Amino acid sequence: MDIHAVKKQDQQNSTNNVAVKVAVAKGDGIGPEIMDATLKILNAAGAHIEPEYIELGEQVYLSGNSAGIAKETWETINRNKLILKAPITTPQGKGYKSLNVTLRKSLGLFANVRPVTALHPYVHTHFPNMDVVVIRENEEDLYAGIEHQQTQDVVQCLKLITRPGCEKIVRYAFEYARVYGRKKVTCMVKDNIMKLTDGLFHQVFDEIAAEYPQISSDAQIIDIGAARLAANPENYDVVVTSNLYGDIVSDIVAEIAGSVGMAGSANIGTNVAMFEAIHGSAPDIAGKNIANPSGLINASISMLAHIGQTTIADKIKNAWLAAIEDGYHTADIYDEKISKKKVSTSEFADAVISKLDEIPEKLPVSNMAKGTGTINIPEYKRRIEKKVLLGADIFLDWKGSDPEEIGQALSNLDPFKLKLKMITNRGVKVFPGGMKETYCTDHWRCRFVAKDTIVNEGQPVYSPVDYEQIVALLSKLYNKGFDVIKTENLYQFDGKRAFSLGQGE
Repeated sequence: MDIHAVKKQDQQNSTNNVAVKVAVAKGDGIGPEIMDATLKILNAAGAHIEPEYIELGEQVYLSGNSAGIAKETWETINRNKLILKAPITTPQGKGYKSLNVTLRKSLGLFANVRPVTALHPYVHTHFPNMDVVVIRENEEDLYAGIEHQQTQDVVQCLKLITRPGCEKIVRYAFEYARVYGRKKVTCMVKDNIMKLTDGLFHQVFDEIAAEYPQISSDAQIIDIGAARLAANPENYDVVVTSNLYGDIVSDIVAEIAGSVGMAGSANIGTNVAMFEAIHGSAPDIAGKNIANPSGLINASISMLAHIGQTTIADKIKNAWLAAIEDGYHTADIYDEKISKKKVSTSEFADAVISKLDEIPEKLPVSNMAKGTGTINIPEYKRRIEKKVLLGADIFLDWKGSDPEEIGQALSNLDPFKLKLKMITNRGVKVFPGGMKETYCTDHWRCRFVAKDTIVNEGQPVYSPVDYEQIVALLSKLYNKGFDVIKTENLYQFDGKRAFSLGQGE
């Protein structure tokens, strides 16, 4: 699967001076101002694009469309395959869903790519040598948004990590490094705690890293990794991570580089790609012609590189760098000790246009045109594993507070060929033999396994069970008045336990 299929077609179109159609959303707040500035620069630089304007965001929401996007807009996007989007506003309250999340997930935009480079000494930063690309998985993890209230005291959010999702994002990170001459890819996870979900991400990272021996790789625990990234970003090159961690890390990187308002973002899928600034719509300064358009300019540069117009992308990037170098700064980065002139949004666009035939003297020159090859993501191939049922975790809403009481009651059920192995509360084992200090809510996880389950050298050895036994257990619990709120079956795959142990188990 060549996710830059558009790129090859565009290279042919560029030769024939055929413009690539782009769905352009001017957005809300400062969106129209910075989009006009960006399109003016693209036009002056000779970018072979043809904007097709689409409506999405606040006004669409307020017109009564709860999705924030109309059917005809979806049709335009699916026809053009490219989106250049200014920031939008999601109205507060009334249950409006984030349109950004909707676009990313509906269009399969699995990779969020955020390059961040220091612009020292023209934009203040403590890290003048940082040049980091954060590649964030965009579709799953906690951002799947699957939440439930299960008891009066307890709500849950499901963390979904899939092998296909891990393979796509990790492969993209190494392919990106290969194409753009990056030297190292760092994976950030929390698999010392979340051994199955983050453990899968780490496992896939190690598998794919082995296929790229020319690129250095390492893995770090997300908490210390984020701290080290904030303290010494110059030690990092490409960082790949899951959705929530990536959201946090990419903003950290952008902020320590000098300004979140300077960074652009690419959202890459197999068929569609969307390019946007990472900042919000800033309604408080809308219409004042003072916003910094740099984030959207950089997003448009990434778009041009994606569709094969790398020479024009470099031309704009170098002009932008030269304008920054010459001290033409919008209010957010203006410093009277460094800046030459405080400029408006439109004046900054004019400054960039005036530099289109120049390159920066001190800041690193952009050379995306020297990138080699295209990014290829193979189709996912599922390997069939042997799946065996070993028991079930039955979650109960029970208002008592004594683990011994519920433990004895469940042990006395004597379900057919099953036994109660343990009870946990908020993940900590409280029966048998829990700590009296452990605070218990009304949410109890009760693990039932085969009666002949044994412990060998400190590890449980489970016997298979039939699903009918689980159904019979649920029926008996219902008849005894227990409130079953959730059931999670316990499996092994190819002989490997596929569920976590309770803390203290």
